[in-house]
This record gives sequence, C-alpha cells and structure tokens, in this order.
Amino acid sequence: MKIESWLFIGLVPFFALTATVYGFMTGWGEHVGYLGMYLVAGLSGMIGFYLLFTARRVGLRPEDRLDAEIHEGSGEQGHFSPWSWWPIVLSAAAATGFLGLAVGWWIVYISVGFSAVAIVGWVYEYSRGLHAH
Repeated sequence: MKIESWLFIGLVPFFALTATVYGFMTGWGEHVGYLGMYLVAGLSGMIGFYLLFTARRVGLRPEDRLDAEIHEGSGEQGHFSPWSWWPIVLSAAAATGFLGLAVGWWIVYISVGFSAVAIVGWVYEYSRGLHAH
C-alpha cells in the first residue's frame, strides 16, 4: 500500500501548483476551477495519508513484494453482504433527495428520513445475527 499512498501524496503538489497557475491565468475570477483543484489536492492528501496509515498497520501485502507467489493473494478478501437490501434502499432515498431538489424541498425532508433509516439498517444489519434481516 505504500506505493498507492505515495502516488496519492505525490499528486498533492501537482494539483496545488495547477490550481495556483489556473488561478493566476484567470485572474482569480473563476472560483470553481481553482477552488475545485485545491479541494482535489486536499482529498488526494487525505487518501494518501489514510493509505500510508493503513500500510503501517497492515504490513506488506503480496502485491507489495517482488518475491510473492500468486496463491498468496487468494482466500478471503473481506466481508461482503451479497444478500443485503439496504444499499438499494439508500440509493432510492438518495434518488428521492435529488428529485426533491428539482421538484420541491419538502421531498428532500422525506428522503433525509428514509436515508437515516437506510443507514441505520445497513450499519446494524449484523447486530441481530447472520441472515436475521
């Protein structure tokens, strides 16, 4: 993960320099461009810091070693929920929220409630036991 972290951290000066040059070329009048690039630089730095922190905690993966074998990367990669319905509920609530931005603000308030229910349901899905939806 150290390669990925340094790749993201290395993008921070690039985006910061690009944003500064863009700001000078537009006379700092076009706020979306340079501000967006500064935000991308910050986001890239946060991702790089997280990956560097995780690399120190986890250690070397088979992808990070030159002498690794293919079979070392096999096995369980994480915990996934292929039978979970909560992502669909959350995406429907987000779609309702975007619809509310176009149609009327009162729909946004309804979608916030649905989003809260979906997030709580998704987070506490396994608190009742396996397959106990």
